[in-house]
Amino acid sequence: MSQNPINQLLRPNSVAVIGASNRPNRPGNAVMRNLLRAEFSGPIMPVNPKYQSVNGVLAYPSIAALPAVPDLAIICTRADRVPAVINELGAKGCRNAIVIAAGLHVAQADGTSLQRQMLDNARHWQMRILGPNSLGLIVPAIGLNASYAHIGALPGKIAFVSQSSSVCTTILDWAERRQIGFSHFIALGDAADVNYAELLDFLGQDGKTSAILLYVESIRQGRLFMSAARAASKNKPILVIKTGHTLESLETATEARRADIGADGVYDAAFRRAGMLRVGELRELFAAVETLAHGKPIKGERLAVLANGVGPSLMAVDTLISDGGRLEALSGETQAKLQALVPLGGHANNPVNLLGDASPELYQNALEILLDAPEVDNLLVLHSPSALVNGDTYAAKVIQTVKRRKGRIPNLLVAWMGENASLVARERFSKAGIASFRTPEGAVGAFMHMVQYRRNQKLLMETPESIPAGIPDDYLAARQLIDDARQKQLHYLDTHQAADLLAAYGIHTLATLTASDASEAASQADKLGYPVALKILSRDIPHKSDVGGVVLNLHSPDEVTSTAANMLVRARETYPDAKLEGFTLQNMARRAGAHELRIAVKNDPVFGPVILLGEGGTELDTERHSVVGLPPLNMALARYLVIQALAEGKLRDRQLQQPLDRQALAVLLTKINQIIIDNPAIVELDINPVLASGHELTVLDINVTLGDPETRNLVIRPYPKELEEPHTLASGREVLLRPIRPEDESTHREFDVQLTGLDRYNRYFAELPKLGHEQLARQTQIDYDREMAFIASAQKANGEWETLGVARVLTDPENIEGEFAVIVRGDIKGQGLGKRLLRKLLEYCRQRGLRYLTGETMPQNRGMAGLARAVGFTVKYQREEGVVTMRYDFLENGERRTENGERRTENGERATGDG
Repeated sequence: MSQNPINQLLRPNSVAVIGASNRPNRPGNAVMRNLLRAEFSGPIMPVNPKYQSVNGVLAYPSIAALPAVPDLAIICTRADRVPAVINELGAKGCRNAIVIAAGLHVAQADGTSLQRQMLDNARHWQMRILGPNSLGLIVPAIGLNASYAHIGALPGKIAFVSQSSSVCTTILDWAERRQIGFSHFIALGDAADVNYAELLDFLGQDGKTSAILLYVESIRQGRLFMSAARAASKNKPILVIKTGHTLESLETATEARRADIGADGVYDAAFRRAGMLRVGELRELFAAVETLAHGKPIKGERLAVLANGVGPSLMAVDTLISDGGRLEALSGETQAKLQALVPLGGHANNPVNLLGDASPELYQNALEILLDAPEVDNLLVLHSPSALVNGDTYAAKVIQTVKRRKGRIPNLLVAWMGENASLVARERFSKAGIASFRTPEGAVGAFMHMVQYRRNQKLLMETPESIPAGIPDDYLAARQLIDDARQKQLHYLDTHQAADLLAAYGIHTLATLTASDASEAASQADKLGYPVALKILSRDIPHKSDVGGVVLNLHSPDEVTSTAANMLVRARETYPDAKLEGFTLQNMARRAGAHELRIAVKNDPVFGPVILLGEGGTELDTERHSVVGLPPLNMALARYLVIQALAEGKLRDRQLQQPLDRQALAVLLTKINQIIIDNPAIVELDINPVLASGHELTVLDINVTLGDPETRNLVIRPYPKELEEPHTLASGREVLLRPIRPEDESTHREFDVQLTGLDRYNRYFAELPKLGHEQLARQTQIDYDREMAFIASAQKANGEWETLGVARVLTDPENIEGEFAVIVRGDIKGQGLGKRLLRKLLEYCRQRGLRYLTGETMPQNRGMAGLARAVGFTVKYQREEGVVTMRYDFLENGERRTENGERRTENGERATGDG
């Protein structure tokens, strides 16, 4: 279905090299050499008026003189020539280019840049650009080395995408020695045009790619990246190394401004939310590549270890336990078999120690026992150099044992220690497709990456529970409050102003009163009852404690009056220009035995609003003091955020009389999440502190910052409540047509169970078994940016909800075409529900600007074909494929395009969506 515009860039049939050269050490010469050495089968056309031939290939004096339009042009000229070259290529008909030159982003005297000119010219010709400042592109399977790298890449199933050319060459060098190959090797460079999102969309659907590695310095379009990453990670592992743990490190190495970079902790949260695995450094990335190239997906998370020495096995176990891993518990039968082999002084339990003088045959016999053990899912084999027998001999026995086995083989990793003594052995393991490492720590670290990836994927597929029933969610009242504040041109809401906002979502705040002067403060304190807390009220004072602007435990009117007067004096002395609005007063909360927390919402420049959780009273930066969650949060994600905060020490699990109620805190986080989703005018929010005493959580102080809702963009589209719609069936039964939610898994399972065999065959083109958890999670946990499923939900007599029908569409990333399916429960057919669901799907696709909607059904499913025809689909029987195709063209069904490409309905109104 995908019509990814970079298909031709990554799969060209012909290549032109602009600025090809016979001079050594020039990019144009290196690119030509690499293209020829890789034996690219298509035409290679060098362009340079100075030469008749380049590297023995006939050269052309200009782009216009090329005998054919190249699918891909590699531009090796100076930076100042690039914009003009793009124009010439566009006029020739070329639509893809790699730009080698760097420095195009530098501003010129007139304020523009060569990069801006290059992009403007490229867009005019609808041309795609990889780079600038790109090393190039390597696709070994088609013999394409369109780069100036010092070495090529072997064929393989791992894709590597990097912003850094130097990291690319380092990986290439290492991979050749390890005999690790790649499906694609792509240097993004400055990523002015082609970006991570497009590449993830392509590689995620590429059958020749089994895993994706990313080296990231910065990301510009967070929402596009997240959608592409979430889609790709459902199909294959994505590992990422992100540099710039500090803003300072990025600013010294890139042209990015501090305000545009984004916080590293937010990147970390985004990678985790997308189902990707982040590694910390190149060494870890190398280890991860090793396991991806030669390992296989793990089932269990426990590890068995076989070694010829105590020290290496202890190193492995220490690393495993400290990283949160677990040793496999060997069965009594397995231990008995090993005991018969292990020499005196060795160890027959896990870790299994054969001692330093173990023969290769003993290694082989012990290995066979562990490979046969049904409880062993993952096995690490360690070997220390021995003077008795060469390490290569032991390696040969391991390889021989694995190769001759049939049936089940556990996930196997080996670590042959030493340098020169084990070099040949490690090379043999690489050729045999067995993941090998230099040290026990490196091998265990790689294994734990696999474990963490498995955990990330399980978390993404976890079915969230619903927020407990009976909790208020009066979003209309909240929105009215925000609208009223903006009409009054209020940019900030303090605790007394925001209390009603929180109350609309069932969040309890401590009663707060305001006073304009010291005298009124004393009067308000009398109303509250003593003791009270007094705080100065001013938006111009960032930290009230700097001026003694917060005083606790005041017990009388006199104390309140004198304290308030002194506060005003200090505030005027320290901030003479500050506008002092008065005071706020609260009863003293009972803090003894309570946990003080801080929850904040900040607006990240890349990933939009993020939720931070940490200890009360701390500065909530995203690295040291808080954990980060990306909205929308459901209960499962909120609970994981709490667990993460405790595990990382961002929340201290104190020994309190009433321990922290994780469930109550997760509920509070989902409520804060809903406030942010429902009210886009909220730019920032800070609760500091919230007192947690058992299941009771009370907000003491909150500040809300308001802004332009158009400037705020959630990186993951939340549940589109606005698409909910009531509908009445022909029988008179009321149903709710709405988008599907992750919480619908249980009702969706019940719906699936109630489908007849014929319904299932017509829907899936096969007699599939009932859907399991993973399939149901994929159908209910959808990305609303790329797919939509409308369900017809109705209440049963007992008040519970059930699903009666589903209409689903999956769009391509370019928003051109969508594939649809509709299915209605057998006992509901004939009541018009299928037609209404399909019409709702059409309305949705039209609104988002889709061009085509397509689907297939079985020839015997005449009801579906008739339904599609009735609402305007073109229905055809494809005899060769044995299926009926259905196609809806939105431009032919009520819409047309103006001369400038703008989409209009038949009555002339502007159509929504970008087409």
